Amino acid sequence: MKAIGGYFELELKKGKEYYPELLKLNTGRNCLEYILKAKNYKKIYIPYYTCEVILEPIKKLNIQYELYKINDLLEPVIKQIDKNAVFLYINYFGLKQEFIKTISKDFKNLIIDNSQAFFSEPIKDIDTFYSPRKFFGVPDGGYLSTNKKIDITLEKNVSLNRISHLIKRIEFGPEQGYDDFTRNDESLNNQPIKKMSNFTKSILSSINYSEVRKIRNENFNLLHAQLRDKNELGDLIEKSEPINGPMIYPLLITRYGIREYLIKNKIYVAIYWPNVFNWAEENSFEYKLAKYLLPLPIDQRYDLEDMKKIIEIIKRVII
Repeated sequence: MKAIGGYFELELKKGKEYYPELLKLNTGRNCLEYILKAKNYKKIYIPYYTCEVILEPIKKLNIQYELYKINDLLEPVIKQIDKNAVFLYINYFGLKQEFIKTISKDFKNLIIDNSQAFFSEPIKDIDTFYSPRKFFGVPDGGYLSTNKKIDITLEKNVSLNRISHLIKRIEFGPEQGYDDFTRNDESLNNQPIKKMSNFTKSILSSINYSEVRKIRNENFNLLHAQLRDKNELGDLIEKSEPINGPMIYPLLITRYGIREYLIKNKIYVAIYWPNVFNWAEENSFEYKLAKYLLPLPIDQRYDLEDMKKIIEIIKRVII
């Protein structure tokens, strides 16, 4: 029987998830593991330009993998793959949905990593997974679109010990919660496949998704209008329109010191991804991206005034 009365819980809007029909798991990487298990793949192609956590399910299942290069449009430089192998493509920054529609016709076995593209809808019969914590204040969780299910009973995940960084950011700001955030990230390593937790599902059911997408688009467009002439990915962005709630604004400028200056001014930009320095050749495009790409925040926590502040700080360095 449903409990009635007693103390109050965290009050969240009772709404609807963006992907209520998709399989709800505990992490994005476990969505990938689920696909690899369900389809029984023995080999996978992955890009040099990716986060090393993608190797976790691949190594766990002892699957052979091969790395491939991308060009300056973030598209694969590869003509064919081994028969019965699977090809994984990342929807970089949420800007490659139209290209995905093209390659979905070229590869028999294809997995789309939409970890950076929450608002890009899955294509029918193409295995696709999402990592909502890249877009929203949730501690874990993943969505999976697949037509192949594993006949196993999954335990439900519990997020209780992974929420301290979310609370601390509200109470004290991002600096005080960063160590907790790092520990939370580490706690997600080598987790078994589980169902999404009640906590994560509740938060994802409380979000105004149309407003989130609108804000992200507006912030992205303002940054691009002011920085496109300096951005070495300008052509890519122009070809990616219309945008659809992208994860960040990818600013590529081959110049030292900009990242450090932004961080000094409390604009925190990550490196995508440090492992690429070990994987790729120093003269490769992937190495250049890892070294110089500035993923500027455009998310729903910020408005156009915040974007103007970012623009002002960047222009102090590049002009």
